[in-house]
Amino acid sequence: MTDSVESRLAARNITLPEAAAPAANYLPYVISGSLLFVSGQLPIEGGALAVKGLLGRDVDVATAQRAAELCAINILAQAKAALDGDLERIVRVVKLGGFVASEPSFTDQHLVINGASNLIAEILGDAGKHARAAVGVASLPLNAAVEVDAIIEIR
Repeated sequence: MTDSVESRLAARNITLPEAAAPAANYLPYVISGSLLFVSGQLPIEGGALAVKGLLGRDVDVATAQRAAELCAINILAQAKAALDGDLERIVRVVKLGGFVASEPSFTDQHLVINGASNLIAEILGDAGKHARAAVGVASLPLNAAVEVDAIIEIR
């Protein structure tokens, strides 16, 4: 593994987007003590929602895993904004919360959220190993298929 977060992003050909502005009355992130709380991020790519619909009806697991990966990229973009551009200030991702819009019979939410977990662990190494929740929900904002939020320990 290369020696910096930025070099690992570059190795994956990932360029972090500008951190998205909130879509309602909330903050995109809050720092409290040594914790950074990142609000739920949608699978936005190129300024547009990349994956819409329900798992088990409109979206397959592989597509939703890519959506979860996009959510993780957007979490890192918010973290970069919160940390004045210095992702090396991340000590550990404490927890990811994953929400998957899904039909009642769909039960592979955990596989979907692996898209976010795998990317965070790959880019941040040991600091990216985290606790997690993967929850099925009836719907998400803007008809997004996936949303992921994060709690991150920082220095």
